[in-house]
Amino acid sequence: MLLPKERSDQVNRQFIAVKNALEYLAENVGPYPWPHLTFVDPPSKGSGAGGMEYTTLFTSQSFNNVPGFLHFPEMVTIHEFGHAYFMGILASNEFEEPWLDEGINSFWESRIIDYYYGKNSGMIDHPWLKIADAAIARTSYIMSDKKQLVSNSEYSWNYPQGTYGMMSYMKPAVTLSTLMGLTGEETMNEIFREYYRKWAFRNPSGKDFINVVNEVVTRTHGNKFGADMNWFFDQTIYGTGICDYKVGSIRNDQVEDSGGMIESGDSLNTGVSGSESIYRSVVSIERSGEVKLPVDVLVHFEDGKDKLESWDGKDRFREFKYTGRKVQWVKVDPEFRIKLDINYINNSMTTDPDRVPVRRLIDKYISFMQFFINLISL
Repeated sequence: MLLPKERSDQVNRQFIAVKNALEYLAENVGPYPWPHLTFVDPPSKGSGAGGMEYTTLFTSQSFNNVPGFLHFPEMVTIHEFGHAYFMGILASNEFEEPWLDEGINSFWESRIIDYYYGKNSGMIDHPWLKIADAAIARTSYIMSDKKQLVSNSEYSWNYPQGTYGMMSYMKPAVTLSTLMGLTGEETMNEIFREYYRKWAFRNPSGKDFINVVNEVVTRTHGNKFGADMNWFFDQTIYGTGICDYKVGSIRNDQVEDSGGMIESGDSLNTGVSGSESIYRSVVSIERSGEVKLPVDVLVHFEDGKDKLESWDGKDRFREFKYTGRKVQWVKVDPEFRIKLDINYINNSMTTDPDRVPVRRLIDKYISFMQFFINLISL
């Protein structure tokens, strides 16, 4: 490692970061095949050379006196080391399909950072402010006003002006996180192990990667997701649509006790005695975006019981009907598996809102502003 002497306090941080990346990728993708590695943290006057990658040599990007709660230097080191795998060992054509290079690498960067430095605090770990690396990638995607302006073409030179970063880094990283949410972490790891076994020291294309995904998902999940996963990539990597599922409404109508008779099509929420009121409840879920993904819906009843529903997510609307206790709240995608969903706020609804979280949010906002003022005054 080569760095300015005034940054000697970062030596251990940087070495730990690259060792973490090496350990994680060797275990979940494949072995690092070379006996050496050199990385450089350029001085401030050479900062333009920071954040660049070659197969056994890369540059990081830091600055003097970086506080310990800010993991930006580690992030850059982990990202640039990751390119030893994604465009080094797996030598895709970045000029043609940058998502195979920068996008896949950004996906693994987030996983490594958040694994070693905190699931919810991988990038910033301060008592007043905690931010995960994966959350930054998702926020960058959902806040981009260009997320629907990408070209249907797979080649980067056809991307509209100003969409390269979003299409090459953020969107594919969030897309792969969504794929992992649907198929599971171990399946995702096996996809990349197989990708490494088949394509190490070769020149894979996007279609080659997708073929590996199809093979591994079929082997591990059968036809759970269909004959292949082409439908997923056609909508996400090669499509222009957005994903947005939401709770449309919750309706609870009191009905007379019908002696246990349940209307056809309703689900019975058990636990209602003969002396208690019976409700017929209807939960409406909506697909506001164009992207169609399978999604779970968690329904919570006033007696404390839950019911997890599964929906293929293809229709614009889906209703779930119940007879028994009242529905108290509903969550779409309760495990937050679908990172591409552009609005988590509309994923839940309750019939009994609690104002305490609003007050807590205001308190956190005030704390954040104090933190920000302190930071810029350093």
